[in-house]
Parts: sequence; structure tokens; C-alpha cells
Amino acid sequence: MKKEEIARLPISRFNYHLPEEQIAKYPLPQRDASRLLIYDEGAIGSAHFIDLPQQLPEGSLLLFNNTRVIHARLLFYKPGGARIEIFCLTPSHPADYAVNFQQRQSCSWHCMTGNARRWREESLVMKVPTDKGEVTLQAERVSRQGSESEIRFSWDDDRFTFSEVLEAAGQLPIPPYLNRPPEVGDEVTYQTVYSRIEGSVAAPTAGLHFTPRVMEKLHDRGVEIAEVTLHVGAGTFRPVKSETIAGHEMHTEFISVERETIEQLLHHQGKLIVVGTTSLRTVESLYYIGRKLQEQPNLQPHELTVRQWEPYEEEKAITPADALQNILLYLDRTGEKRLMADTQIIIVPGYDFHYPDALMTNFHQPQSTLLLLIAAFVGEDWRKIYDYALREGYRFLSYGDSSLLWKKMKEACK
Repeated sequence: MKKEEIARLPISRFNYHLPEEQIAKYPLPQRDASRLLIYDEGAIGSAHFIDLPQQLPEGSLLLFNNTRVIHARLLFYKPGGARIEIFCLTPSHPADYAVNFQQRQSCSWHCMTGNARRWREESLVMKVPTDKGEVTLQAERVSRQGSESEIRFSWDDDRFTFSEVLEAAGQLPIPPYLNRPPEVGDEVTYQTVYSRIEGSVAAPTAGLHFTPRVMEKLHDRGVEIAEVTLHVGAGTFRPVKSETIAGHEMHTEFISVERETIEQLLHHQGKLIVVGTTSLRTVESLYYIGRKLQEQPNLQPHELTVRQWEPYEEEKAITPADALQNILLYLDRTGEKRLMADTQIIIVPGYDFHYPDALMTNFHQPQSTLLLLIAAFVGEDWRKIYDYALREGYRFLSYGDSSLLWKKMKEACK
């Protein structure tokens, strides 16, 4: 399909009725006891997540997103009692996530603010108790652009990194549709067992079902593991409010992929199963970065970005393998061990996939960009899948059940 046709797709085509009682407000006590819907070329069946290894061909490669959710939600109180909420989105200065988290005096972030009309020019102050004593955190608004502000954070004890301050001062930002405050249990259950790179404000929830015993069974099965990093942004919860896809602006997210992973993707001969829509968006973004490098091998790091509609513009096609090889050559030239880039990619019906054979994912909200991605992957059968899951009592959204979807071989959108 051409870009113009895709952009005109009405969002109303991707709606369904989700009963409130099928939204999972809490996870199951045992992660891998969740149900697993299996879809393969029109056939749908049910299993349990603990059975996943037996559902994958030997020699498959599972691709995980190893991002870790940060305590991005900060609640400050003015002397008069007014509450100002600051929601950290992406680092501003230093712009590198890892470097920013290691700052010991101050740093800046792009943030959303709640009750902003009550916050004028004064600094906000919070006393934060920690195991090493109390630290005072201060927030100053540097600038404002639209619904976002640049906030400078500073603290009075250089024994603490910003990561440590944020961990002690902030709250875990669980999804708004859970309609409840975060609880102690969420600190564990809203992180994947393999999370290790701080930066997300939402969990890559397809990975929440994995447990050490599932990982051990995958190893015994001969399934390989690879990791990418995409720091999930708050935009993942933003509903599509426009009538057509063209009216929705996709959020930008940071990705990082180690050279070793790119080589693994290039040389792997078996099936590639991506765990979650974020892993899928990451690996598909590699194709368009590699295509840019084909034409412009000396791009600067800040130019390594994938724009929202780039996949649907008529450009010279290259093979998926060549795209990965171009990235490896770029890393050779720059001496870097990993590719770091930004992606705004939107995957909707009409998209041509380059790498994955299957997608593991939870069940998503109506009229969301995540559901559009599912429709791109399995075609019109997304309705059949969701009707089945609703009828069979599957649990939906972040803490809900899982699915293993093999890619629809026929054209997904006509």
C-alpha cells in the first residue's frame, strides 16, 4: 500500500469492546501461570506460558527488551499544600541515559507536569529519606514547550547519583488504566526478570511472564537469547484521538543495540521471535537505519533516527541482511560497540516486516497504536484473535495474559 492509502485508514476499524472485568488489575501470583494464546495462519489454540519452550522450534532466537522501569513519577508539595506532579520522560542534560543517571549534583530532564498552573517560577523542594540519610531534592523549571517542560534537578549530597535519588524519591509509574496507586508488589511484578538498563517509564509487558524456570527450559530446548534496549516512553499509553492514522503523532524513543546482537541477528538461521512490540519496533528500526547508511555511510550519531512515516516512503529497497551489515560497517568506522539511535517508527496495516517470524505480546487497548501493530502483523485475523480471547476469558493489558502470534504470510492489509 502507498503512504497516502495507509494514512487514510480510519481508526474506527480497530475498535472492540473491552469489558472492565477483563482488564487485569494485578498479575497472577505465579508469572508463568498466565495463559498463552497461540495463533498460526488462521488457527488459534490455548496453552499456558510455562509451555512456551515446547511451542518454539529448536534453534529459534528470542529477542528481549532489557529496559528497566524507573521511578519516573515525582510528587512535590508547595508550602501551601498544592501538589505538583513531575513525570520524567527523557534526559536532557546530559542527554545520555547512563551518564545522566550517574550525575552526583544536578541534571536536567524533559518532563510532563501535573497541576502546572499552580507552579510559577519558584523552586520545588522535597526531603527524601534514604538508607544513607536524608537528601534534599530541588526542581527548577528551565523552559516550557507545549505540554512538556525542561526541569533541572539538583540535590545537596554528592554521595548520591541521580539514579539513587530518583529511586528513593519517585514512584513507579504503573499504567493509568489500572486505576489504582502503585503498591509494594508492583516493584517486582512490573519489572521483567531480565531488566537491567534503566530508562523506561512503562514496562515492556510482554516480558512480564518470563521466569527463571521458563528461561532454563528455553535453554534446554536450544532456544537462543538476544537483547536490545528500547526505553519505553509515556506515549505508549497515549490513545489515538484522530479519525485516521495520519492525524496521530508517534512518540520518539531511544534504542540501543550491541554489536554482538546485530551480528547474532545477521547470522542466525532459525526463527526469530520478538518478545513485545518494543523489541519489534527496535529490530525493524534497524532496517531503516541500515538503509540510510547505505546512501550516507558517514551520518553523524544525531542523524541516526527513524521518522514516523519513513517506512512508507518510496525509497530504494535493500535486503535486511545488507541493512545489518551497513550498521556493522558504521560501528567499525566509528569504533563504537553499540548502535544508539532514536525511533519514531509507526507500524500499521500495510507495513512490510523484515526480520521477525513471530511476536509475543499481551492484549492491547482498542484503537491504540499497539493494536494497529498487531493488525499489521496478522492482518484482519486480529479480530478473530481478540474475539477468541474475550470469549475464552483471557486477561487483558499490562498484567494480563500472553500470546504467541506467527506472522501472517499473506498481505496484512488490502
